[in-house]
Amino acid sequence: MTLAIRPESTVLFIGDSITDAGRDRENPSSLGSGYAAMTAGRFTAEHPGHRVRFLNRGIGGNRAIDLVSRWDTDCLALKPDVVSIMVGVNDVCRRYDNDDPTPVADFAERYRRVLTATVDQGASLILLEPFLVPVREQVWDWREDLDPKVVVVRRMAHEFGATLVATDGLMAQAATASSPAEWSTDGVHPTPAGHALIAGAWLAAVTAQRD
Repeated sequence: MTLAIRPESTVLFIGDSITDAGRDRENPSSLGSGYAAMTAGRFTAEHPGHRVRFLNRGIGGNRAIDLVSRWDTDCLALKPDVVSIMVGVNDVCRRYDNDDPTPVADFAERYRRVLTATVDQGASLILLEPFLVPVREQVWDWREDLDPKVVVVRRMAHEFGATLVATDGLMAQAATASSPAEWSTDGVHPTPAGHALIAGAWLAAVTAQRD
């Protein structure tokens, strides 16, 4: 479903380090250097009269439970018109690097809570799938935990009428067409090319609404 962004809307990007991308936390307008900044720059360049305000509230290391705890402050209080969410890869990775798994039912319940609060406030949703890029063999094994969480995001997109950006499939396709390391060096964090790929998919999922 293509989302039409109205003039003078506020668009909020929120999630983990992939969204954070080194933003300056002391500067509320900082977008970092990743897909959020690329998306905002390209949208504004293509629709300069739309006067859309873009915000980034990604925080590295966040899981779904962290979004729940800061949703009132970092999302609802900003009164966004569009909320773009990417979360889930840390819910996967903590199982393998810290023996701290997030059961899929818990992930779904937490994800649903932030989506419900957001649509209740009248905002539209753009959901980006969590993903892993197979830069090393063990990443394939992590898909046992990732795949059910990707399904949660897809089902929630259908349930809430959200716009889905299928980033897991996008990155998988790119990784088979060339070296996976072109898109991520560690399997989680995109390279500049990986961020550009995500930004392109995000922009393809929206349009600028005309009066």
